[in-house]
Amino acid sequence: MTTFEGHFQDTADLKFAIVIARFNDLVTGKLLSACEDALTRHGITVGPASSQVDYAWVPGSFEIPMVARLLALSGRYDAIICLGAVIRGQTSHYDHVASEVAKGIQTLAYQTGVPITFGVLTTDTLQQALERAGIKNNLGWEYGMNAIEMANLTRKLRHLALPEQSAPNLLK
Repeated sequence: MTTFEGHFQDTADLKFAIVIARFNDLVTGKLLSACEDALTRHGITVGPASSQVDYAWVPGSFEIPMVARLLALSGRYDAIICLGAVIRGQTSHYDHVASEVAKGIQTLAYQTGVPITFGVLTTDTLQQALERAGIKNNLGWEYGMNAIEMANLTRKLRHLALPEQSAPNLLK
């Protein structure tokens, strides 16, 4: 039996894109800081001078899947990290945005074969979002770790000799 797992070593040649929603930036900025911390602590250079991490800022979470798709299709990235915060209001807008962003990101990962980390908080209140972005625990760290692990796992799986008919063009 063969077991495949991602790991957190050998990150020097990994390339990431981070898509960050500006809406609710009090929350998304904290998620981004923790995500960058996780990447940095695992040997990945972040910031303006980085050749390993590119950043794409979008107006809100609803725009994340479209930009992540363009990044995934570029073939330049081992993983894409999507960071946003959708906080319930007094209308049904929350339900539509949260659902479509989740579906869009999942579909994108499935269709492109590029790991896409779903780092979009969906909470009932701003307080809950802040708790998940740093007051109690910052999930941005986990999103960075998930991206490293999935980038290394998919890199291993891409090197398998798969019959062409079982996965045409998906693992290239």
